[in-house]
Amino acid sequence: MVVAKTERFDFDFGISRILAVAAISFSLAGCGSFIPLDSPDAVATQTNAALITEPSAPLAYALMPVNPAILQATNAFTDSAGMVFSRLPGGNYRDVTIGIGDIVTVTVYEAQAGGLFIPREAGVRPGNFVDIPRQQVDQSGNINIPYAGSIKVAGLTPRAVSNIIRERLKDRAIDPQAVVSVAEQRGNQISVLGEVNSPLRFPVDPGGIRLMGAIARAGGPKYPSYESTITIKREGRTYSETMSSVVHNPNEDALLAPGDVVFLTRIPRVYMVFGSTPSPGSIGGTNNRRFTFENDNMSLAEAIAKAGGLDGARADSKSIYVYRFEPKPLLEKIGIAVSQFPTKSVPAAYKFDMSKPDGWFQADTFRMRDHDVISVAESPSIEFIKLMAPLNAATANADNISSVVVNSK
Repeated sequence: MVVAKTERFDFDFGISRILAVAAISFSLAGCGSFIPLDSPDAVATQTNAALITEPSAPLAYALMPVNPAILQATNAFTDSAGMVFSRLPGGNYRDVTIGIGDIVTVTVYEAQAGGLFIPREAGVRPGNFVDIPRQQVDQSGNINIPYAGSIKVAGLTPRAVSNIIRERLKDRAIDPQAVVSVAEQRGNQISVLGEVNSPLRFPVDPGGIRLMGAIARAGGPKYPSYESTITIKREGRTYSETMSSVVHNPNEDALLAPGDVVFLTRIPRVYMVFGSTPSPGSIGGTNNRRFTFENDNMSLAEAIAKAGGLDGARADSKSIYVYRFEPKPLLEKIGIAVSQFPTKSVPAAYKFDMSKPDGWFQADTFRMRDHDVISVAESPSIEFIKLMAPLNAATANADNISSVVVNSK
């Protein structure tokens, strides 16, 4: 009788265990109808769609395990990318020209009294000259000189205007000479605005002024060079370049032209890190997937270090990727066949093997660019662990239920 009772108990226990697990499974399966969601799930999104297009072919991209030749080529392009100021037109001048709105002074000399401006009966004078009243250059770019008429001076140097006045007066005055000077420059000015410490507008110096000199006059930038972008507006066109590029490349320190507007903007360069790195919030209590640059030439090693490094429990150190778009000429220089890519920019993925020492040297040399994406692949063993996790959880739940059933007997 005791044996029969034990067998009966084992049978009941087995049935109870199966029913309990099944009940929990069914109950969890039905939770989707009342558990709140952050957003519509995939099923709801597809069900409510009026039209579903066919999926396109996978995006073609170039995968390049990094070697010294690739590293040298891509870094050289990174250093030269975005350089436009050295090619700016219209800034190569040495003499300041007269502009509309400028205040101009003119003095006319004659060789002796009794001429056009100096009468013979003038008496004792400090010199045979006459000062023409100061004039502002009108909207047409002209000034008026007695007996010489209206003279177009805008765009001319003071010396050129002096020669014009002398030529117009030579048949009426006695060996005339003219001295022209700009008392106040109001037309040929440069403005430096935006994220500078002292925005200002100032006249162009004789011989011109370069970009960095103009920014220095405005008190310098408010933010570091790696967070600052410089925009030059000239003759209706706009040119932009990072301040880091200007600092490290003297040819980019362009000679400014009258009327230029220099505008500094704070635009921090950023990069993103995904994959097997420390979870968001574990670095300084903030979301650590999107990071800003900390210097002018940030390396991949620095970027990964700022993200907390590789996750030792999950990361595959042989598979570190940097994703970006590269121009075709660069990839052709590397030796990549680019004819299969229809666009000017080619999706590219650089692969680093940081399980070897040379991978670390390469990562410390590889220069990051704005909006680069770093992906740290997971170790292959992690996929097996993920696969086993639900089974382990189900077994653990079943064991817990069994314990409850046994204790209730």
